Amino acid sequence: MVQEKFPGVFVVGGRLATLSLAPGSRVYGEKLVREAGGEYRIWDLYRSKLAAAIHKGLKELPIKPGSTVLYLGAASGTTASHISDILGRSGSVFCVEFAQRPMRELLQVCELRENMLPIMGDARKPQEYAEMVGRKVDVIYQDVAQPDQSEIFLRNSALFLKRGGWGLICVKSQSIDVTAQPKKVFEKFLVQVGEEIEVKEKIELSPYDLEHLFISGKRR
Repeated sequence: MVQEKFPGVFVVGGRLATLSLAPGSRVYGEKLVREAGGEYRIWDLYRSKLAAAIHKGLKELPIKPGSTVLYLGAASGTTASHISDILGRSGSVFCVEFAQRPMRELLQVCELRENMLPIMGDARKPQEYAEMVGRKVDVIYQDVAQPDQSEIFLRNSALFLKRGGWGLICVKSQSIDVTAQPKKVFEKFLVQVGEEIEVKEKIELSPYDLEHLFISGKRR
């Protein structure tokens, strides 16, 4: 039985899933389920922070069919591929990744998905890929394990995020300050990004990702 949780996000047999945009292909060994004339990809909560946030009660998902998303820290494309499914052929996700090894894997995923656009770039320097993005986006999704996570978001938001657009940020406290209590790290981060977005939801991702906070906010 298939139930829709958000537009483009489903519950299949009690598990989160997306309707595959590239039937017959797996990105990270995920289970494929054929139901109601479609092929659904089971969304692993331990492999995707977005899936974990949805499972833990995210109330609003601004990533919708037809949206334009800038994904910072796309890695090998696990979560980005599910976002690709959600967006459908009328949407697009610009996938920024700096490391060469995951980029090679990401390119293979993008070859099967026309709405996934890979960008080899440093998220700290958004001006270097501004021409490749070439537009304002509806959502910035950020998952970068760096000490300057807040500055990275603020730079990209100033350049790319529409007024009223959304920021979805996965904050890893240990990458910012390994000596500080996660709660203190998160509080400081919220103050910093609060200059740019009105934070709507905060979800602690344990047990799926330890010492991670998922933030959803709307640009002021």
